[in-house]
Amino acid sequence: LHAYEEMGPDCVDAFNGDFAFALFDRRRNRLMLARDRMGVRPLFYAWRRGCLYFASEVKALLAVPGIEAEIDPIALDQVFTFWFPLAPRTPFKNILELPPAHVLLATGGEVVTRRYWALSYPDAGDADGHDTRDARVIGDELRDLLLDATRIRLRSDVPVGAYLSGGLDSSIIAAAVHRLVPERLRTFSVTFENKEFDESAWQFEMVRALGTDHMAIPCRGADIGRLFPEVVRAAERPVLRTAPAPLLALSRLVNENGFKVVLTGEGADEVFAGYDLFKEAKLRRFCARQPQSKRRPLLFQRLYPYLPGLTGQSQSYRQAFFNAGIDETADPLFSHMPRFRTTMGAKAFYSAGMRDAVAGYDALDDLRADLPADFQRWHHLAQAQYLETAYLLPGYILSAQGDRVAMANAVEGRFPFLDHRLVAFASRLPPRLKINGLREKHILREAMHGLLPQAIGDRTKQPYRAPDSQSFVGGEAPAYVEERLSAGEIAEAGYFEPRAVQKLKAKCAGRSFVGFRDNMAFVGVLSTQLLVREFARGAAAESADPAYAVA
Repeated sequence: LHAYEEMGPDCVDAFNGDFAFALFDRRRNRLMLARDRMGVRPLFYAWRRGCLYFASEVKALLAVPGIEAEIDPIALDQVFTFWFPLAPRTPFKNILELPPAHVLLATGGEVVTRRYWALSYPDAGDADGHDTRDARVIGDELRDLLLDATRIRLRSDVPVGAYLSGGLDSSIIAAAVHRLVPERLRTFSVTFENKEFDESAWQFEMVRALGTDHMAIPCRGADIGRLFPEVVRAAERPVLRTAPAPLLALSRLVNENGFKVVLTGEGADEVFAGYDLFKEAKLRRFCARQPQSKRRPLLFQRLYPYLPGLTGQSQSYRQAFFNAGIDETADPLFSHMPRFRTTMGAKAFYSAGMRDAVAGYDALDDLRADLPADFQRWHHLAQAQYLETAYLLPGYILSAQGDRVAMANAVEGRFPFLDHRLVAFASRLPPRLKINGLREKHILREAMHGLLPQAIGDRTKQPYRAPDSQSFVGGEAPAYVEERLSAGEIAEAGYFEPRAVQKLKAKCAGRSFVGFRDNMAFVGVLSTQLLVREFARGAAAESADPAYAVA
């Protein structure tokens, strides 16, 4: 309040943290809504009969008489392209999301939204030489900045724990907390019975190194199937992956053990270029320069070693997969097109009515039009990082897979890697310090050398994943799956073709391995059906925090 009194709406420029808040200025008869820079905390709003309603959950807005849970086909099409709707769209017509790093000012009948912070990168010509200091000096500054970001996020009047996935990022955060706090750290993790997804050996490597008081919750496919309706209720949107379900179980474990705040490693892969997608884009551009080369495509074998759907394929298949669209290097979405094409394959299950509803609409063009004016001047790695950080991170990672499933159990996640000072610092680093050859997060590993066991520090990226369609088939399949995917309910909802969905369901039930497209299609169709069933019947408004309104 004091910051607003002194600075007005510009007070958000001085804030460091995760927030979504509303402030009413009686003297000016002005409502201010604001959301943090990276989009950690959600904030939704809707107009009804001259009143502006706002809330941290869509469910609260749906409790307002006259605000209906009507699915927006354009938003649904965006989900089946990007995994999320492009803000300010939500899955529901007439309900909007305040985008990250934005404020909304409502005075009388006038409403204005404006961006107060923007992620940016140096021009490509300046990128590699932008910071000419010795890498050790840069690493020291990075380490100090990360420790300070962690220190700030340890402020709390309740005990603070940490998630420990076994990967580099959460291990760094746990090690930072261990250095800053004398008390024994409480850590929490998920383990899987399926070795393809399980990282428990790495988790316990860190537990031994730091001496944390650790608790792990085992997660089976049947557990994911059982929890999935709760995930959709919390996420308030369709999801194409089951990964939020184990995290819902994990936050429940945290809550049951008396913790309400946890630090996690989200953001490091986006900020320091940790995903294989970034290396994939680099290799695709490398191959595009000599498309006839037979040796260059062999480098694709070094990507995605954790995905049996690719590692088990022939070299010709892998080359065809990665070479699709390889001549479209001028497309600003070049880095992400393999992912988008795979996701859009699930649109094959659209009904005729859904196809008509989105006829003439191109979600990719919508995204291209939303990019900042200087996007094309950035280095190719920076472009890929921006797409991941400005869109997927708030649209899916921090929402459906982050804040929503954590806050469903009254647990607040905090993310030191998303301190805006650290994000800005990393954006100015030369690309070679992020991806050195094909070594991801190079400068981060160097900066944290000595804080981690060497095996953890040298470990290649294995992203967090969970079993998808196999969680809903077989002897332990939940009863609701058959109901929600029945031909009758599919036809009644109207978004998917009943016969195609029945074939998909049989395919997933009859195979031990299901491809990427079919996995996403199955989970996406099921979550959409759950969303329609849950919200259209009005049950979603129960137990929601109240919406607030200003006329």
